[in-house]
Amino acid sequence: MRSALIIVTIDGPAASGKTSVSRLIASRRGWAWVSTGAFYRGLAYVASREGIAVNDELALAKLCLSPIWRVQMGEDRTRVYLHDEDVTDEIYSEEIGAGASLVSRFPKVRANLLTAQRACANSISGLVAEGRDCGTVVFPKAQVKFYLTAGTLDRAERRARQQGGNVEEMRQAQVKRDHQDSSRQTAPMQIPSLAHVVDTTSMTLDQVVEQVDAIIVKELAEQHLSHL
Repeated sequence: MRSALIIVTIDGPAASGKTSVSRLIASRRGWAWVSTGAFYRGLAYVASREGIAVNDELALAKLCLSPIWRVQMGEDRTRVYLHDEDVTDEIYSEEIGAGASLVSRFPKVRANLLTAQRACANSISGLVAEGRDCGTVVFPKAQVKFYLTAGTLDRAERRARQQGGNVEEMRQAQVKRDHQDSSRQTAPMQIPSLAHVVDTTSMTLDQVVEQVDAIIVKELAEQHLSHL
């Protein structure tokens, strides 16, 4: 078998299970893992802290390249630092998620963050990347692609359990964000070409991981690639 950089992408809407699944797959395979959504959440959070409006594309694009904040990969979380302070916990609120959806619609913002997102694959043997456009824009030539989805109510219940919020409020927020992410002109959320679609509704995390991992093993074997 020939050695190659192996990239697996897992896209999908919020609370479809993509973060948990991608992290466990990466751990199982001994690969690196990144949540590309952390870049947009981080930007939205930093913008709020720095007093930059979420509709100011030029200021946001400039902020993307500012040294005051950074994104760092980790085994458990993709971490965001502002002025060397770890603000990762703060970026995962529903409010910041909504802000991330707004800042991510701007072409200049996406272009300025794309280089840093792609740099996550440098000097490693394998990477599992999850987000909303990993298989379509960030890593369009990934060897294996997935799109995880789930019923709206199921997703809202998961997020409510995670954050302790109201299920109906979560459902409404997710419906709004799904519409924003799938209807934006630049890099809309969609099923990547040749992606395996997995509906995680009523599935346990272990069941999803086993199904996704089996597909990865099969795909890489067919492509004559080492999957470690």
